[in-house]
Amino acid sequence: MLSNQKNSQFETLVRAYSAELYRYAYWICRDRFVAEDLVQETFTRAWQGWEGLRDDKAAKSWLYTILRNEHARSFERKRFDIDDAADLDGLIDHTTARPYEEIELRQMLAALPRGYREPMVLQVLGGYSCAEIAKIMEINVGAVMTRLTRARLALRKLAGVVAPRKVNNL
Repeated sequence: MLSNQKNSQFETLVRAYSAELYRYAYWICRDRFVAEDLVQETFTRAWQGWEGLRDDKAAKSWLYTILRNEHARSFERKRFDIDDAADLDGLIDHTTARPYEEIELRQMLAALPRGYREPMVLQVLGGYSCAEIAKIMEINVGAVMTRLTRARLALRKLAGVVAPRKVNNL
């Protein structure tokens, strides 16, 4: 009976978060198949550690942490094959109506240091609070808030948006 209840709870967890985890995994790696593998491995590790989860409310951030660690683990022994002869000028992403704006946004996000980029993505895509991001990234809440503020300022600077200044009235 206990095993059936465990299975049922875990199936509910998978249904609730698989699409959201896939979106985050895809954002991280930009490869559909790698993202699917990351999500699958995340749920495999979650199943193995299911007994250790004390608070069901922490399951979402726990899954994101597992996924993030799995992605990092995939680079430990990975060797990249680089094709110097590939023509990169002919590659255009036709998935959006405004590809240049999307490319510009991706470039601005990529220009951010990873320490600023990751909390920004977790907040915007994942909808996490600063406390949840701190738990996922294993840093304190103040550091998350600082990184988010600096990320926003850097994005504004990269976009050429000037913050409003106080004007002295004469």
